Amino acid sequence: MYALNMIYIEQIPVMNDNYIYILVDKSTNQTACVDPGVTSEVINYLDNKNLGLNFILNTHHHADHIGGNITLKKRYGCKVVGNKNDADRIPGIDIFMEEGDQLSIGNSVCSILEVSGHTNGHISYFFEKDFALFCGDTLFSLGCGRLFEGTPSQMVRSLKKIRSLPDDTKIYCAHEYTEANSRFANYLTPDDSLLKKKIIEIKEKRSRNIPTIPTILSEEKKLNPFLRFDDKSYLDSIGMDFMSSSVNFGRIRKLKDQF
Repeated sequence: MYALNMIYIEQIPVMNDNYIYILVDKSTNQTACVDPGVTSEVINYLDNKNLGLNFILNTHHHADHIGGNITLKKRYGCKVVGNKNDADRIPGIDIFMEEGDQLSIGNSVCSILEVSGHTNGHISYFFEKDFALFCGDTLFSLGCGRLFEGTPSQMVRSLKKIRSLPDDTKIYCAHEYTEANSRFANYLTPDDSLLKKKIIEIKEKRSRNIPTIPTILSEEKKLNPFLRFDDKSYLDSIGMDFMSSSVNFGRIRKLKDQF
């Protein structure tokens, strides 16, 4: 469990490489569950801790993020939160959010960032007082989500929003993809000493089944290829001509998809 300023965060690994997060407001014990693709692990945790469930926070509509909505809603009477513009794909949605909206979980407040690209209607939840971002499949450690529905320009806008958050923001993404992502990052810049050090840390953690998530935004800005689409020195180092951000991003994304 991670103890932050306002909330506790329990990180629950499920399926092959997903993470579900349980958030508990310290002062009120109100709770939220982020992207419950399955239910048994969530129910076991809540029942063992004698906790209810007040909210489900969905980032997007994919089954491995919303699969537990209805079962958990029936069991706990919780409210399902999602993007107003994707409401028809979020089962059981009760609270319809848009860019800039805020949601209170007890005394903990999060802001909504619209971060389409992986899907249309993808949102993230940013807890400013805790410097904690729950970003689903938009940004990963050393990677980003595939463009299943959105465009490179959409994803660039979304990543710029995330990149503009405070450097010490903790990135709680929804998958343990870091080791695989590191191989692509290393392929692009095999002589990067900071990346080499990071890869050693990643391998050590994964050898002991320790999550590499959360990651820290300041580190991602230095090492994640998908946050460096407008960094001319980086593009030069990987032999890529400097063009528009969306073109640069699209070419890096295509390289990753073919890697």
